[in-house]
Amino acid sequence: MEWIYYDSKTGNVERFIQKVAALTGWHVKKIQPGMMAEHAGHLVTFTTRFGEIPETTRHFLQQAQACLHSVSSSGNRNWGQNFGLAGDRIAAEYGLPLAFKFELSGTMEDVKQFIDIIATKYYGNKRGSKELDFAQ
Repeated sequence: MEWIYYDSKTGNVERFIQKVAALTGWHVKKIQPGMMAEHAGHLVTFTTRFGEIPETTRHFLQQAQACLHSVSSSGNRNWGQNFGLAGDRIAAEYGLPLAFKFELSGTMEDVKQFIDIIATKYYGNKRGSKELDFAQ
């Protein structure tokens, strides 16, 4: 059973995560100020401003980094190279594998692809990624 911690400002990530939870029964928990990670899991967040990591996500990462297996991020393709950039930045700054990027609240295809990536611990998507390394 997977745990997904998520941060959502406009509701897009929350809608995506609710679709994931409905299909899988995975545990999902919205990040709140001062919240601690209860179990090892995966992080899904949004991108703010010009590709920045949300402050609530950054605060959560400060205490939960060691418990997280991967990061995924939502964004808007209208931002071009800044699309979902928070996920790339978290991956680089915190040493987490970037599992997936999706637009706004994602399509059902995005939801299914995310579930497959997390369930199989493999980047089998068109973005040319590699296997997740959980041995860290």
